[in-house]
Amino acid sequence: MLYYLYMINNLQNQNNFYYETLDENFNQAVSLFEKDLSQKDLLKLLSEGNIAQKQIAALRIDHLDSKEEALILIQNLVGQDGKIREAVSLKTLELAQKSAYIELFNSQEIYDILLQAIIDVNSNVCRNIISTIILLKTQQNFCEYFCPKLISLTNNLIEKVKEFDFQDGKYKVNKEVFKLYWCLETICELTDFINIETLKIILKQTQYINEYTIREKTAKILSKNFDDSELCQIRNKLKSDKNYYVRRF
Repeated sequence: MLYYLYMINNLQNQNNFYYETLDENFNQAVSLFEKDLSQKDLLKLLSEGNIAQKQIAALRIDHLDSKEEALILIQNLVGQDGKIREAVSLKTLELAQKSAYIELFNSQEIYDILLQAIIDVNSNVCRNIISTIILLKTQQNFCEYFCPKLISLTNNLIEKVKEFDFQDGKYKVNKEVFKLYWCLETICELTDFINIETLKIILKQTQYINEYTIREKTAKILSKNFDDSELCQIRNKLKSDKNYYVRRF
Protein backbone atom coordinates (compact mmCIF):
# COMPACT_ATOMS: atom_id res chain seq x y z
CA MET A 1 0.00 0.00 0.00
CA LEU A 2 2.78 2.44 0.90
CA TYR A 3 4.56 1.68 -2.35
CA TYR A 4 1.39 2.31 -4.35
CA LEU A 5 0.96 5.71 -2.67
CA TYR A 6 4.61 6.49 -3.40
CA MET A 7 4.08 5.68 -7.07
CA ILE A 8 0.95 7.84 -7.18
CA ASN A 9 2.79 10.70 -5.51
CA ASN A 10 5.50 10.49 -8.17
CA LEU A 11 2.87 11.27 -10.76
CA GLN A 12 2.78 14.80 -9.38
CA ASN A 13 6.25 15.29 -10.81
CA GLN A 14 5.32 14.23 -14.33
CA ASN A 15 4.87 17.24 -16.55
CA ASN A 16 3.16 15.69 -19.60
CA PHE A 17 0.52 16.68 -22.06
CA TYR A 18 -2.13 14.28 -20.75
CA TYR A 19 -3.19 16.65 -17.98
CA GLU A 20 -3.89 20.36 -17.76
CA THR A 21 -2.29 20.68 -14.32
CA LEU A 22 -0.18 18.58 -11.97
CA ASP A 23 -3.02 18.63 -9.44
CA GLU A 24 -5.38 17.12 -11.96
CA ASN A 25 -2.75 14.48 -12.74
CA PHE A 26 -2.44 13.54 -9.08
CA ASN A 27 -6.18 13.61 -8.40
CA GLN A 28 -6.92 11.34 -11.33
CA ALA A 29 -4.32 8.84 -10.09
CA VAL A 30 -5.81 8.81 -6.58
CA SER A 31 -9.31 8.40 -8.00
CA LEU A 32 -8.20 5.42 -10.07
CA PHE A 33 -6.54 3.85 -7.10
CA GLU A 34 -9.66 4.13 -4.94
CA LYS A 35 -12.21 3.18 -7.61
CA ASP A 36 -13.62 -0.37 -7.69
CA LEU A 37 -12.34 -1.76 -10.99
CA SER A 38 -12.86 -5.25 -12.41
CA GLN A 39 -10.12 -7.32 -14.04
CA LYS A 40 -11.64 -6.42 -17.41
CA ASP A 41 -11.49 -2.72 -16.53
CA LEU A 42 -7.84 -2.96 -15.46
CA LEU A 43 -6.82 -4.80 -18.62
CA LYS A 44 -8.64 -2.24 -20.76
CA LEU A 45 -6.74 0.56 -19.02
CA LEU A 46 -3.47 -1.32 -19.58
CA SER A 47 -4.29 -1.58 -23.28
CA GLU A 48 -5.77 1.85 -23.94
CA GLY A 49 -5.14 4.11 -20.97
CA ASN A 50 -2.91 7.14 -20.51
CA ILE A 51 0.16 7.24 -18.28
CA ALA A 52 -1.66 7.48 -14.94
CA GLN A 53 -4.28 4.92 -15.94
CA LYS A 54 -1.75 2.35 -17.11
CA GLN A 55 0.46 2.83 -14.08
CA ILE A 56 -2.34 2.41 -11.56
CA ALA A 57 -3.87 -0.49 -13.51
CA ALA A 58 -0.53 -2.31 -13.42
CA LEU A 59 -0.18 -1.76 -9.69
CA ARG A 60 -3.72 -2.96 -9.01
CA ILE A 61 -3.61 -6.17 -11.06
CA ASP A 62 -3.49 -9.00 -8.54
CA HIS A 63 -3.95 -12.07 -10.76
CA LEU A 64 -3.86 -13.25 -14.35
CA ASP A 65 -6.27 -15.66 -15.99
CA SER A 66 -4.53 -16.40 -19.29
CA LYS A 67 -1.41 -15.95 -21.41
CA GLU A 68 -3.29 -13.25 -23.29
CA GLU A 69 -3.69 -11.25 -20.09
CA ALA A 70 -0.02 -11.80 -19.25
CA LEU A 71 0.93 -10.44 -22.67
CA ILE A 72 -1.23 -7.32 -22.19
CA LEU A 73 0.70 -6.61 -19.01
CA ILE A 74 4.15 -7.39 -20.43
CA GLN A 75 3.63 -5.34 -23.59
CA ASN A 76 3.76 -2.23 -21.40
CA LEU A 77 7.42 -2.92 -20.61
CA VAL A 78 8.43 -1.32 -23.91
CA GLY A 79 7.49 1.88 -25.70
CA GLN A 80 5.82 3.39 -22.64
CA ASP A 81 6.58 6.13 -20.12
CA GLY A 82 9.18 5.15 -17.52
CA LYS A 83 6.67 5.17 -14.66
CA ILE A 84 4.52 2.65 -16.51
CA ARG A 85 7.51 0.42 -17.28
CA GLU A 86 8.65 0.44 -13.67
CA ALA A 87 5.18 -0.39 -12.33
CA VAL A 88 4.76 -3.19 -14.88
CA SER A 89 8.20 -4.64 -14.13
CA LEU A 90 7.37 -4.68 -10.42
CA LYS A 91 4.03 -6.38 -11.03
CA THR A 92 5.59 -8.88 -13.44
CA LEU A 93 8.07 -9.96 -10.79
CA GLU A 94 5.37 -10.10 -8.12
CA LEU A 95 3.17 -12.38 -10.23
CA ALA A 96 6.04 -14.53 -11.53
CA GLN A 97 6.87 -15.40 -7.93
CA LYS A 98 3.54 -17.21 -7.67
CA SER A 99 3.54 -20.72 -9.09
CA ALA A 100 -0.02 -20.26 -10.36
CA TYR A 101 1.10 -17.58 -12.84
CA ILE A 102 4.67 -18.38 -13.89
CA GLU A 103 3.49 -20.63 -16.73
CA LEU A 104 1.45 -17.75 -18.20
CA PHE A 105 4.68 -15.92 -19.05
CA ASN A 106 5.90 -18.89 -21.07
CA SER A 107 5.73 -17.60 -24.66
CA GLN A 108 8.31 -16.45 -27.19
CA GLU A 109 6.55 -13.11 -27.67
CA ILE A 110 6.91 -12.40 -23.96
CA TYR A 111 10.54 -13.59 -23.96
CA ASP A 112 11.36 -11.12 -26.73
CA ILE A 113 9.89 -8.27 -24.69
CA LEU A 114 11.82 -9.34 -21.58
CA LEU A 115 15.03 -9.22 -23.61
CA GLN A 116 14.34 -5.58 -24.42
CA ALA A 117 13.42 -4.83 -20.82
CA ILE A 118 16.74 -6.00 -19.35
CA ILE A 119 18.42 -3.06 -21.10
CA ASP A 120 15.86 -0.43 -20.08
CA VAL A 121 17.23 3.02 -19.21
CA ASN A 122 15.60 2.62 -15.79
CA SER A 123 17.78 0.36 -13.64
CA ASN A 124 14.79 -0.60 -11.47
CA VAL A 125 13.12 -2.10 -14.53
CA CYS A 126 16.31 -4.03 -15.35
CA ARG A 127 16.60 -5.43 -11.83
CA ASN A 128 12.95 -6.48 -11.66
CA ILE A 129 13.06 -8.21 -15.03
CA ILE A 130 16.32 -10.02 -14.35
CA SER A 131 14.79 -11.28 -11.10
CA THR A 132 11.83 -12.47 -13.17
CA ILE A 133 14.16 -14.23 -15.61
CA ILE A 134 15.77 -16.09 -12.70
CA LEU A 135 12.32 -17.52 -11.99
CA LEU A 136 11.61 -18.26 -15.64
CA LYS A 137 14.88 -20.08 -16.38
CA THR A 138 13.46 -23.32 -15.03
CA GLN A 139 10.55 -23.19 -17.47
CA GLN A 140 10.71 -25.54 -20.41
CA ASN A 141 12.25 -23.99 -23.54
CA PHE A 142 12.92 -20.59 -21.92
CA CYS A 143 16.71 -20.71 -21.91
CA GLU A 144 16.85 -22.58 -25.21
CA TYR A 145 15.08 -19.62 -26.83
CA PHE A 146 16.25 -16.72 -24.69
CA CYS A 147 19.98 -17.37 -24.27
CA PRO A 148 20.97 -17.28 -27.98
CA LYS A 149 19.17 -13.95 -28.35
CA LEU A 150 20.84 -12.62 -25.20
CA ILE A 151 24.26 -13.67 -26.53
CA SER A 152 23.58 -12.03 -29.89
CA LEU A 153 22.52 -8.78 -28.21
CA THR A 154 25.59 -8.87 -25.95
CA ASN A 155 27.98 -9.41 -28.85
CA ASN A 156 26.42 -6.54 -30.80
CA LEU A 157 26.85 -4.22 -27.83
CA ILE A 158 30.46 -5.33 -27.32
CA GLU A 159 31.29 -4.39 -30.89
CA LYS A 160 29.86 -0.92 -30.33
CA VAL A 161 31.43 -0.35 -26.93
CA LYS A 162 34.90 -1.48 -28.03
CA GLU A 163 35.00 1.46 -30.45
CA PHE A 164 34.11 4.11 -27.88
CA ASP A 165 36.47 6.75 -26.55
CA PHE A 166 35.60 6.72 -22.86
CA GLN A 167 37.21 10.11 -22.36
CA ASP A 168 34.60 12.01 -24.34
CA GLY A 169 31.80 11.40 -21.83
CA LYS A 170 29.10 11.32 -24.47
CA TYR A 171 25.63 10.13 -23.51
CA LYS A 172 25.74 7.54 -26.28
CA VAL A 173 28.78 5.93 -24.68
CA ASN A 174 27.10 5.74 -21.28
CA LYS A 175 23.87 4.41 -22.78
CA GLU A 176 25.50 1.53 -24.65
CA VAL A 177 27.74 0.65 -21.69
CA PHE A 178 24.66 0.61 -19.48
CA LYS A 179 22.99 -1.89 -21.81
CA LEU A 180 26.06 -4.12 -21.92
CA TYR A 181 26.32 -3.99 -18.13
CA TRP A 182 22.81 -5.41 -17.72
CA CYS A 183 23.34 -8.02 -20.43
CA LEU A 184 26.36 -9.30 -18.51
CA GLU A 185 24.38 -9.28 -15.28
CA THR A 186 21.74 -11.43 -16.98
CA ILE A 187 24.38 -13.78 -18.38
CA CYS A 188 25.73 -14.19 -14.86
CA GLU A 189 22.37 -15.68 -13.87
CA LEU A 190 22.21 -17.99 -16.89
CA THR A 191 25.75 -19.38 -17.19
CA ASP A 192 24.53 -22.93 -16.62
CA PHE A 193 22.60 -22.65 -19.88
CA ILE A 194 25.33 -21.04 -22.02
CA ASN A 195 28.03 -23.00 -23.83
CA ILE A 196 31.42 -22.29 -22.25
CA GLU A 197 33.05 -21.56 -25.61
CA THR A 198 30.38 -18.97 -26.31
CA LEU A 199 30.98 -17.48 -22.88
CA LYS A 200 34.72 -17.32 -23.49
CA ILE A 201 34.25 -15.32 -26.69
CA ILE A 202 32.39 -12.69 -24.67
CA LEU A 203 34.64 -12.56 -21.60
CA LYS A 204 37.88 -12.47 -23.61
CA GLN A 205 36.63 -9.15 -24.99
CA THR A 206 34.93 -7.60 -21.98
CA GLN A 207 38.04 -8.04 -19.81
CA TYR A 208 39.72 -5.30 -21.84
CA ILE A 209 36.90 -2.76 -22.05
CA ASN A 210 38.07 0.49 -20.48
CA GLU A 211 35.01 0.93 -18.28
CA TYR A 212 35.32 -0.65 -14.86
CA THR A 213 31.63 -1.57 -14.53
CA ILE A 214 31.97 -3.91 -17.53
CA ARG A 215 35.12 -5.49 -16.13
CA GLU A 216 33.34 -5.79 -12.79
CA LYS A 217 30.54 -7.82 -14.37
CA THR A 218 33.12 -9.89 -16.21
CA ALA A 219 34.83 -10.68 -12.91
CA LYS A 220 31.48 -11.48 -11.28
CA ILE A 221 30.72 -14.05 -13.97
CA LEU A 222 34.18 -15.58 -13.58
CA SER A 223 33.76 -15.83 -9.80
CA LYS A 224 31.72 -18.96 -10.51
CA ASN A 225 35.05 -20.78 -10.87
CA PHE A 226 34.75 -22.38 -14.26
CA ASP A 227 36.92 -25.42 -14.86
CA ASP A 228 38.67 -23.85 -17.84
CA SER A 229 42.27 -22.67 -18.01
CA GLU A 230 41.58 -19.64 -20.23
CA LEU A 231 38.80 -18.38 -18.01
CA CYS A 232 40.97 -18.93 -14.94
CA GLN A 233 43.68 -16.79 -16.51
CA ILE A 234 41.21 -13.98 -17.16
CA ARG A 235 39.93 -14.20 -13.59
CA ASN A 236 43.45 -14.04 -12.15
CA LYS A 237 44.22 -11.04 -14.35
CA LEU A 238 41.14 -9.19 -13.13
CA LYS A 239 42.07 -9.90 -9.50
CA SER A 240 44.93 -7.44 -10.11
CA ASP A 241 42.72 -4.83 -11.79
CA LYS A 242 43.32 -1.20 -10.87
CA ASN A 243 39.70 -0.86 -9.76
CA TYR A 244 38.63 -2.21 -6.38
CA TYR A 245 35.14 -3.22 -7.54
CA VAL A 246 36.69 -5.44 -10.18
CA ARG A 247 39.36 -6.90 -7.87
CA ARG A 248 36.88 -7.84 -5.13
CA PHE A 249 35.66 -10.83 -7.12
